[in-house]
Amino acid sequence: MWDILSNTNSTFYSKRNPLPLPANTSLDVTTFISSQAHRGTTAFIDASTSHRLSFSGLWRAVNRVADCLHSDFAIRRGDVVLVLSPNSISVPIVCLSVMSLGAVVTTANPLNTAGEISGQMADSNPKLAFTTPELAKKLAGSGVSIFLERKGPTRGVRVAGYLTEMVNKETSGDRARDRVDKDDTAMLLYSSGTTGRSKGVIISHGNLIAHVARYIAEPWETNETFLCTVPLFHTFGLLNYVMATVALGSTVVILRKFDLHEMVAAAEKYRATTLALVPPIVVVMINGSDVIKAKYDLSSVRRVRCGGAPLSKEVTEGFLKAYPTVDIFQGYALTESNGAGASIDTVEESRRSGAVGLLSSGVEARIMDLDTGRIMGVDQTGELWLKGPSIARGYFRNKEAAKETINSEGWLKTGDLCYIDDDGFVFIVDRLKELIKYKGYQVPPAELEALLLSHPDILDAAVIPIPDKEAGQCPMAFVQRKPERDLSKKQVIDFISKQVAPYKRIRKVAFIDSVPKTASGKTLRKV
Repeated sequence: MWDILSNTNSTFYSKRNPLPLPANTSLDVTTFISSQAHRGTTAFIDASTSHRLSFSGLWRAVNRVADCLHSDFAIRRGDVVLVLSPNSISVPIVCLSVMSLGAVVTTANPLNTAGEISGQMADSNPKLAFTTPELAKKLAGSGVSIFLERKGPTRGVRVAGYLTEMVNKETSGDRARDRVDKDDTAMLLYSSGTTGRSKGVIISHGNLIAHVARYIAEPWETNETFLCTVPLFHTFGLLNYVMATVALGSTVVILRKFDLHEMVAAAEKYRATTLALVPPIVVVMINGSDVIKAKYDLSSVRRVRCGGAPLSKEVTEGFLKAYPTVDIFQGYALTESNGAGASIDTVEESRRSGAVGLLSSGVEARIMDLDTGRIMGVDQTGELWLKGPSIARGYFRNKEAAKETINSEGWLKTGDLCYIDDDGFVFIVDRLKELIKYKGYQVPPAELEALLLSHPDILDAAVIPIPDKEAGQCPMAFVQRKPERDLSKKQVIDFISKQVAPYKRIRKVAFIDSVPKTASGKTLRKV
């Protein structure tokens, strides 16, 4: 175990077990995952069809698809393959196949418009795209070869192959594997861009191997069954439930799309032990707890793992009150950090109220004063910087943004205002770019949003700055009321005013039908 803080350079170090990184530098992440020993039998279950994919079946499919991609589509090391798909068992097969060739996976949100997807394709320049018949029209006119999950109507889109046929085709046996180095690019994941245009994060095989090794380093319970509701195109779903769980031998039940009752019915049917959720779904579970507990048996569920966006203390406490037999563990990471950051991994750690957890294995951290550039110490607030083998190499075709975010020493500037306490727990105050400046005072929107969510008549809320001649900026709340609740704007303002300092008070309120969020649950304040 390592010291929390080095007295010589004010750097915080992880208290968790050291990372068991492989000595071989010529190693792709697919081979690293497949080489891990475990006793698991079922890798994935499709919740909608009950189709099961065993680990032996998974690796047979990965090898066959890789062989087809190499021989039929001439996919080679460095070529980019776009994956545009809802959650399905096909996503792990395609992604692991592509990366085994040294080719690069880039994923797109199925909800994106054809124009948005076209912009990502123009930036990443894929040689091939994988999608479903339903989504193929979004790739019409792209000029990129397309292979589909299965046969189906595509209306004018030329299809070059089908995954259902590729997984049943015997391998040729004469494919020469390209040598893949750990520094080679494995993925281009486009950040959600809550504050601006999304950027392609360059993720190496070494970054992903370090992420998977982090799971191997820590003691995990055997016979875990994860229920995955989080999107597999996003770093939270992709790195954890396409890669890490496969290395551990765990079973992942995949939901094609989120529906509350389908989710809890699947948890009951497949005796899920862990639910993988984003914060908005945690809130939905709290609000629907009476109906859920009356209709479904969730006795197998022992914990919730929550990520993608910060989980407030108020929401955590609300969940534990609604589901007292279920532990809730959250994690903190960025697309650029590839799962590295902080996490709550035990019940004892979860008792540290408000914390996002201890630093991940192999991670170093600093808290920086942005005004002076000084490195801060314990319990001092500043921007969190992270360093370690999981940190991405930069942004694709955007060296300026990369220099602004990752310095020459390899420190990732997270853009999050944080502090670390004497025991090494990390606390997030807010996003630096989203702080409201009221007469020189800093007002964290997340703090006000957490208070708003504690109101019995409020379903969801977002707080943004609005210009003010005297103060510079003032907090304004966008509030989604619970159905059939008659909550007034004045009641909202008064509710907050009683709980915060005068400079943090909400000055204006608007009622909306829903709060816009990214797929991972981050509030899109720019919208």
